[in-house]
Amino acid sequence: MVQILEFAVLVIVISASGVMAPGPLFAATVSYGLREGSRAGFKMAVGHTIVEFPLVILLGIGVFSLESFPEFRTIISIFGAITLFVFATIQIRATIGEKKLVFSNPKQSPLIAGIVLTALNPFFIIWWLAIGFKLISDAMLMWALAGILIVFVLHIWMDFVWLGIVSFLASKSSRILSNRNYKILMIGLSIMLIYFGITFLVDISP
Repeated sequence: MVQILEFAVLVIVISASGVMAPGPLFAATVSYGLREGSRAGFKMAVGHTIVEFPLVILLGIGVFSLESFPEFRTIISIFGAITLFVFATIQIRATIGEKKLVFSNPKQSPLIAGIVLTALNPFFIIWWLAIGFKLISDAMLMWALAGILIVFVLHIWMDFVWLGIVSFLASKSSRILSNRNYKILMIGLSIMLIYFGITFLVDISP
């Protein structure tokens, strides 16, 4: 029980930085939220899930195929740590440098937008190929194939909750999405990414 709680905290904290990061999906959710309210966030999250779930399954299959190689876990630990450091740095610079969030007027449905903006987001793909791959590998080491679903469940609920909150606040014309508190939150999450990147490297130390 303690093991799964510790792993859940790890997945949730690392996932939060990606889920809550300002980007195309975030901006589009605000735009749709202004027009459709909180249900727009749910539709965006469904579109996001349509792309994300098959990707997680494929990565799980990849982990299963590569686990027999002795250096596999060392390589993905190093790659995952480097990616966490880079992602945290980019996020801090973007958060500090962003003066004002600008949102366009959406044309297509939020479901389609969720699919397109997820599939065409290079940071989303990189996140799962590096950081997500490491989390899936750790989960499968503890719970075999069930680890794939454990990682996905621990991660995906945050997309639905966060995008729902964003679209709801947008529908209420709240300023909380662009104020100093949001920037402080993102910087805090980025610092935690650096911490977990260090733990990834410590785990491979003899």
